Amino acid sequence: MVARTRYAPDRGLTARMGLTMFLLGLVFVAFVAAIIGISVVAHNGAIVFFAVVIGGGIAIGSLFYSDKIALASAGAREVSPQQAPQLHGVVDRICALADMPKPRVAIAPTDIPNAFATGRNTKTSVLCVTEGLLRRLDREELEGVISHELSHVAHKDVVVMTVASFLAIIAGLMIRFAFYGELFGGGRRGGNDNNQSALPVMLIIMAVSIVVYAVSFLLIRLLSRYRELAADRSGALLTGQPSALASALQKVSGTMARIPTKDLRAAQPLNAFFFVPALTRRQGEMTLSTLFSTHPPLEKRLAQLAKISAQLGQQ
Repeated sequence: MVARTRYAPDRGLTARMGLTMFLLGLVFVAFVAAIIGISVVAHNGAIVFFAVVIGGGIAIGSLFYSDKIALASAGAREVSPQQAPQLHGVVDRICALADMPKPRVAIAPTDIPNAFATGRNTKTSVLCVTEGLLRRLDREELEGVISHELSHVAHKDVVVMTVASFLAIIAGLMIRFAFYGELFGGGRRGGNDNNQSALPVMLIIMAVSIVVYAVSFLLIRLLSRYRELAADRSGALLTGQPSALASALQKVSGTMARIPTKDLRAAQPLNAFFFVPALTRRQGEMTLSTLFSTHPPLEKRLAQLAKISAQLGQQ
């Protein structure tokens, strides 16, 4: 699902998106079948109904208000071409190269060097960069970062990730409902004949929901990591300067190590949007956090950009 822009199509992205969404679909069907079966036995389908309604509301709200939520979380303000002429100049150039509508432009007043773009389509998108990023990058590096971020808009990543996250939202709500239902005796209602069978119903729903949440969470993280690699690739090919994007990655990642941990933790809610996550593992350190991360390791991103640079040099 890519907007009509000059961003290079990525068959790898399309294949991984399709496979991940197919697997999520299988998990969703199995989940719904299991929960309906359990609910029929328990003669209580209200928990499923409320989870779907509330989960749908959350998903729709995050899709239509992702730009406002992200800007508010970052404390960012929209800026005009008169207020930030150099930044707007870079955005104008990238949008001209990509043949896509110009997003709204905002600046976040923080020294953490980062950027993000969000919005359900090119007409409602917003690009946000931090003051720390503007101070540290030269024009070519900034072009690389902005090209990366606008690739997310062209690939409609907000829509894709919202749809992919729907199952995890439902499963998470089911866990909460089942927990509180069991806590307050919801699973103990019923006549004497079915009292014994009704007792563990909420616990079974909770166990199934936990498994589904864990599987969907890992699939979503896998999709998120690849979309970052795809954005690096698309951005580098659009500007024709993968080395500038690699330099920006190294600068931003290196600076993160010198930012106070408390400031990085405060910025963590925006990790899924950021160019580089606020808290990352150390280079070369293999931990479970790699599996749970929204972004691929820095060395993997740099290796891909080096390969693109070599390919461009051969042409």
